[in-house]
Amino acid sequence: MASDATPLFAILAREIRETGPIGLDRYMALCLGHPRHGYYATRDPFGAAGDFVTAPEISQMFGELIGAWAAAILPTLPGERPCLVELGPGRGTLMADALRALNAAGAAFDLHLVETSPVLRRLQAERLADAAPRFHDSVASLPDAPLLVIANEFFDALPARQFVRTGRGWCERRVGLTPDGDALAFGLDPEPDPRLAAEAPAGAVLTLPSQALAVMRDLSRHLVARGGALLAIDYGYDSSADRPGLGDTLQAVADHRFADPLLRPGEADLTLHVDFGALARAAMAEGASIQGPVTQRDFLFSLGLDLRAERLKVRATPAQAETIDAAVARLTDPDPRGMGALFKVLCARHPCLGALPGLPAPIAPPT
Repeated sequence: MASDATPLFAILAREIRETGPIGLDRYMALCLGHPRHGYYATRDPFGAAGDFVTAPEISQMFGELIGAWAAAILPTLPGERPCLVELGPGRGTLMADALRALNAAGAAFDLHLVETSPVLRRLQAERLADAAPRFHDSVASLPDAPLLVIANEFFDALPARQFVRTGRGWCERRVGLTPDGDALAFGLDPEPDPRLAAEAPAGAVLTLPSQALAVMRDLSRHLVARGGALLAIDYGYDSSADRPGLGDTLQAVADHRFADPLLRPGEADLTLHVDFGALARAAMAEGASIQGPVTQRDFLFSLGLDLRAERLKVRATPAQAETIDAAVARLTDPDPRGMGALFKVLCARHPCLGALPGLPAPIAPPT
């Protein structure tokens, strides 16, 4: 075994030797969610001291605007106390900032958090104690009630399958072992999947976000039956039914740097760009209507980010004002690789809800 192998490598190697190479979805599920050695089970990865920084960590304005958005919608949902839900709440930073806006607006709701990491649950429980959050391992146990769901950088970390176009057809990408058994390596199934027929050049990579689509379908059915909306914010692209997104967007990040996704499993975050077109089609297939996707830049400015920044700067020192301006610039950077353009915002909602703030007009599901 290689000298830099992790405890999870031994588990992966044993499974591969016993059952053969595994799919990318299985690999991601173990790397991120193994109960003892998975990435999220063993650490707080957020912020300057962690491996990456998310929008809520960049500025309080992000969470405050989400809170104001939620405060405008919660009173329109049926029932006296709808549920505010966050999927993958991280340290609780976004929700802590959102709660200030929600409490100022006098919004009534019960807070529910979907989180599998025991490390992050402890942080969330402490930070959000005044809101008495209720925790869930998955969306399956959410209450049978109207929901307003926030999913910021949640869908990108859900396990997905990948296929590579070959002369034989679309063959699934697998994670196996090198000939000496000391390291992990990518390979392909020898036989193509006959269900995939998209045209593409040899070597093209197609990602099937199976778990993300399943979560979107489950929540959309819930929203259509009981009322509510889901706001998804993530980095990704908007595919169409006849033009699927192609390209290998799998990436690993550790210590704020890109890493080899097969090196030191369980020690780096693994993500894939989110296919917002596929999520939208999954939601509409369950009877939900959609708004978006739009860029994060357009969404935040539509919610009044620039006005919020100016209000904060009124009482800020010059150094603090520079920090506020830098945060606005980072969150709305229009460069194709910047957060303002790369990150998209999609809303799936009950068809009878009015148009929701910061988003284009609703698109109704097919009849």
